[in-house]
Amino acid sequence: MSFMKRVFKKMQKEPEIEERTVFNMKVGDIVTYDLMDYQVVGKLSYNDHGFQWHAYQLEGTDESIWLSVEMDDELELGIYRTANLNLTEPIPDKIEYNERTYHLDEKGIANVRGEGRGKNVSGMNVRYFDLADNQDENFLSIEIWGSEIEVSEGFEIDSFEIKILAGS
Repeated sequence: MSFMKRVFKKMQKEPEIEERTVFNMKVGDIVTYDLMDYQVVGKLSYNDHGFQWHAYQLEGTDESIWLSVEMDDELELGIYRTANLNLTEPIPDKIEYNERTYHLDEKGIANVRGEGRGKNVSGMNVRYFDLADNQDENFLSIEIWGSEIEVSEGFEIDSFEIKILAGS
């Protein structure tokens, strides 16, 4: 190796890996939750008139879950799994599911930016309905993508329950 190549090689720095948080996770990162490792395979970023939140699709060996991240008055994290609930429009304000009663908490229309497995919905608008049980411990998330209605059931978690490892 010539002298100049050695000098230039030393001048090249290793790329710095940005510390990951729930707000800047990237496709390929690893999330540990409930003693299971999941890979971030998709990210959806929602924007409803300036109010923003994220949903990360996490793929494990046995299941796929969603991590919801929202900064309202404080950080709100939730784990969501697909619910086996067939709904039609109009979406009711009260839903009975899994021996719980859920009431409409908020609804709206958000523009979505997707990455990874979610890139095919980038630029789309989604109608959303968020419902909570009487104790505000369990939630239903309903999203209407064109004519398709997706329902997920979830619950809040604390930030210490997850660990994030940069995948790149």
